[in-house]
Amino acid sequence: MALRVLWTVRKNCRGNLHLFPNARHFCLCEHSNSNSKPLLLKLLQVPNSRIKTTLDQEIPSFQRSHHSWDFLIASLSPSSSDKARLVLEWILEKMLKEKEKDYDLFSKLIFLCGKAKNVQLGMRVFSSMEANGVKPTSLVFNSLISVCLSSHDVVTALSLFEIMECSESYKPDFQTYNIFISAFSKSGNVETMLAWHSAKKAAGHGPDLQMFESLISGCIDSRKFEIADRIFEEMMVSKIVPSASILENMLKGFCKQKNLVRAAEFFKFVINAGWEINENMVDKLVALYQEQGQVEKLEELLETMTRPRVLTTDVLRRIHYGIVRMYAMLDRLDDVESAVGRMLKQGLSFTSADDVEKVICSYFRREAYDRLDIFLECLRSCSYVPGKSTYDLLISGYRRVNLLGRVDSVIEDMKSVGLA
Repeated sequence: MALRVLWTVRKNCRGNLHLFPNARHFCLCEHSNSNSKPLLLKLLQVPNSRIKTTLDQEIPSFQRSHHSWDFLIASLSPSSSDKARLVLEWILEKMLKEKEKDYDLFSKLIFLCGKAKNVQLGMRVFSSMEANGVKPTSLVFNSLISVCLSSHDVVTALSLFEIMECSESYKPDFQTYNIFISAFSKSGNVETMLAWHSAKKAAGHGPDLQMFESLISGCIDSRKFEIADRIFEEMMVSKIVPSASILENMLKGFCKQKNLVRAAEFFKFVINAGWEINENMVDKLVALYQEQGQVEKLEELLETMTRPRVLTTDVLRRIHYGIVRMYAMLDRLDDVESAVGRMLKQGLSFTSADDVEKVICSYFRREAYDRLDIFLECLRSCSYVPGKSTYDLLISGYRRVNLLGRVDSVIEDMKSVGLA
């Protein structure tokens, strides 16, 4: 199976392949990035020739360092790859000088080389580790494979996998396969991604959440919706609880297909399962209802919300906003006012100026100025403070119909809140 996978990968990797594996995020020290910002500023200011000297001055003892190397390398790499390389070389020199024997630290340093997209330095760290008497492990090889894939060096990554296959002490583990699955997921090469998935199962490694995240994301991004459905079913059979990323991607797939029925069913399924709904999921679903003009169906969905523990206030607010917005765009003022009243009764108020302004525009289109006054008074009663754009909209609207008294009143309100 492994040989078939390697053949499939090589067949599909002809030409340029861009890979961005979702490797595990870590740094050499566990702490806040705030400690590293002053050092980062100094490294950015000094010439390359002073990088290692500056590090020596700022960090006399490497092992007692509290700096986030992950943060430094990520910050330096985009603008100054040479400085990132010099920092990594300095770390390696310190580790070798202190005769570091922790293979985990070497693995993390190799991973940082991947952040800097420096395969050559990653290989040098690997060689230095062996020369220092530290035997390689699957973890170290996995980091080196990540470096290669992040630098688009697929051939070397495959060669490393072959070495692992032939070894006795550092065989490919579940993470090895996940790294390849994630890489081909990001590149959109679904066929090869699925080949690595099959190889992982054939090697006797069980399913895990990270694998399913990569598989489903790759399928949805490549519009392989039927395959995504099958993989989701496989995950359910495996009794693995989906992450927010998986749920969001599945819903995104239904929305991409413009399948409102399945999107709504999936949304209800997630709620009934007791899984958390995030705001991005709601925004995608509400946008689909709006695109298809199905405000009544959205009302029905709101009525079925019987699992409040998985629905945060922000999630419920977004559904209410969606209903109000749709009624406002249809100029159905009775329904607008009913929806707003229901929302306020549930203790939810407006937070978006855009939604408020859509309602105001509807009142202006219907020339319902007295009802607009009531709506504005309602906003004040729930402590909503309009922004300048809302005041400007009111002024321009009233001026257009020559309601100058209302213009003066709005200007006075603006002065009272310091906006005029």
